[in-house]
Amino acid sequence: MSEPSLDLQKAVRARLLATSAVIAIVPAGSIADRSGTPATFPSILIGEGQTTPGGDIARRRHEVFADLHVWTEEPGLAVCKQIAGAVRSALADGRWSFDHFEVADLYISSSRFMRDPDGKHGHSVISLSAIVLEVA
Repeated sequence: MSEPSLDLQKAVRARLLATSAVIAIVPAGSIADRSGTPATFPSILIGEGQTTPGGDIARRRHEVFADLHVWTEEPGLAVCKQIAGAVRSALADGRWSFDHFEVADLYISSSRFMRDPDGKHGHSVISLSAIVLEVA
């Protein structure tokens, strides 16, 4: 059995890489699972995740949370917000299936936009919530 948050992470990355509106702003090589401030800008870093039991009796339903960190090199937040909009559109359509799970519902629970203290970088955190079902 795979960890639901890992499968969701793979599916989210694949969806972002397959979306031309995202790739037009963020190069494919800059969408990754990494820690820290990126070396290249703009970047989307797949961040923290969490899985909780979904409450069904068979334990086949999970609630999964994930954060995406968007980094830009700009004194403001305009490009950060553009990228967040492209991510929102990329993740909005349809049900998803992947290796061991099916996403019954995925939504962006929040988007936070922050100025980095160095004054040169924008940063946003896009928090995702998903209901994930194990595929038999």
